[in-house]
Amino acid sequence: MSRISDLIEKFINELIEQGEGTIEIQRNEMAGHFDCAPSQINYVLMTRFTTERGYIIESRRGGGGSIKISRVAAEKEEYLLNMLANKIGSSINKESAFELAEALYKQQLIDRIQLKLFKASLDDTTLSLLQRPFRDKLRAELLKALILAAVTD
Repeated sequence: MSRISDLIEKFINELIEQGEGTIEIQRNEMAGHFDCAPSQINYVLMTRFTTERGYIIESRRGGGGSIKISRVAAEKEEYLLNMLANKIGSSINKESAFELAEALYKQQLIDRIQLKLFKASLDDTTLSLLQRPFRDKLRAELLKALILAAVTD
């Protein structure tokens, strides 16, 4: 099972290189190419093309559905991966999330409008339907996704 996963990962990485950091694929076509179940493609995407590894994935519905995969720019990658892995982790409180957003703004990785969107998305009032441990876990995942979305082209 891991052999096919390795082949799929390698193939997607080659496509990303050819696509200069961004590709759009169709899961069913990819499964047909590798003669595997579409869930195997999902498995590779969910485990090997994560925000922690410097990728952002967007699912698009309609027209057979497609998946867009973008890699974070190389010059920003080390800084961002460090931030995603070490400073955010699997859970983060509002104050720490806001501090990280401010740091991104000060380093000119995001603009003033993006900073406001980060804060609005990560605020306790926005996430008020969840209790504290779940709220902070969701906030961490949201912050990671927002950072990658803001800095990828």
